[in-house]
Parts: sequence; C-alpha cells; structure tokens
Amino acid sequence: MLSEGDMAPDFKLPGSDGKEHSLRELRSKYVVLYFYPKDNTPGCTIEANNFNKRLDEIRKLNAEVIGISKDDYKSHEKFMNKYELKFLLLSDTESKTIKDYGAYGDRGIFGVGTLRNTYLIGKDGRIIKIFEKVNPKSHADEIISAIKEAEA
Repeated sequence: MLSEGDMAPDFKLPGSDGKEHSLRELRSKYVVLYFYPKDNTPGCTIEANNFNKRLDEIRKLNAEVIGISKDDYKSHEKFMNKYELKFLLLSDTESKTIKDYGAYGDRGIFGVGTLRNTYLIGKDGRIIKIFEKVNPKSHADEIISAIKEAEA
C-alpha cells in the first residue's frame, strides 16, 4: 500500500493521444493522477468534466491532470471527443498500474474493479496526498487546494 511521501511508481501506458507515456516525463510538474472506473459513466463523466472546467487553473499551478482506467484507446477517444476533454487519458487494460497504486478493490454493489482514487504527485516524484473514494462533484476543488498548499 502506498503512503504519502512514497515515490510514486513509474509506468508506461498508451495515451489518448496515441503515444506511450510515463510518469518520469512529467518530473518538473505536479501530477494529478486520477484513477476512475469507466468512461462515459455518470460519476466518471462528472469528475472528468470538472477537471476539464478547472484545467487552466490547475495548469497555472504547474500541474498536469492525467486520468487512468481499464478502458482502451477507442473508448478514451470517444469519451474525450464527446466531452471535449483537454487532458490525457491513459489505458491500463491489464490493471497493472491501477493495482500498483492500490486503486483496485471492492466497489460494493459494482464488484471488484478500479477505485475512484487520486494521487497528487510532487515535482520530485513523491506522493504528496492520496484521495480515496472521492466525490466527483467537488474533487477538482480539493485538488486545487492541495496543490496550493503544497506550493506554500
């Protein structure tokens, strides 16, 4: 289980832009790495749209938002186009990275799968804050506050 202060596990995953991405490539920025269960579902759509609405503000804080789910490239592409998402979505079809981060487990009536967890990662690659079972409606606000706190 990961804890705040731990080095965030690196990964190499295909992105919605058709390229492979790693955490290491973002070392000079804060990274909002959020895990979500499924494209085009109610909670996941609310969360993605709220991040999208606040993206300029997040980027002004030298942070980048990246979403990860089990969905494949085609699913991400449809999701991004439908909601005009302007940040990267990564496909972890085997759930390896999802499990490495501890974002996999019992989802109650929805069975076992990807948990709605977010990891705020510092410029040095260490986990600053872990958010578990987030509220999709208010999570972007929480993230902005946490980044501002980390900068202080």
